[in-house]
Amino acid sequence: QVHLTESGGGLVQPGGSLTLSCTASSSIFPILGMGWFRQEPGKQRDLVAVISQGDNIKYADSVKGRFAISRGNDQNTVHLHMNSLNPEDTAVYYCGAALRPFLVLSATQEDFEAWGQGTQVTVSS
Repeated sequence: QVHLTESGGGLVQPGGSLTLSCTASSSIFPILGMGWFRQEPGKQRDLVAVISQGDNIKYADSVKGRFAISRGNDQNTVHLHMNSLNPEDTAVYYCGAALRPFLVLSATQEDFEAWGQGTQVTVSS
């Protein structure tokens, strides 16, 4: 069983910054990658950033240069550092864990088998 715990969402003004954190615990399966996805009401869940066990990283084009994904001291903890936030970044952000091998460059939500409960990020003045 895999359990993911997210933290760090909230309300921020345009141009501001937030950091999301996620810790995964798995009693049986190794965590082969972790990532952040976001979903707006009525829309599909989109990839934001993913990182593999070997530290290969992929970002969505819309966040390149503004967001950075990194690992904590624990290999099963990831952070998403979000800078220069704009209202289009408003969404529920979900942390996912991949339990099977996957290709980072072509990663989608289908590669991630376990999910956190989601954390709301709202960018508004």
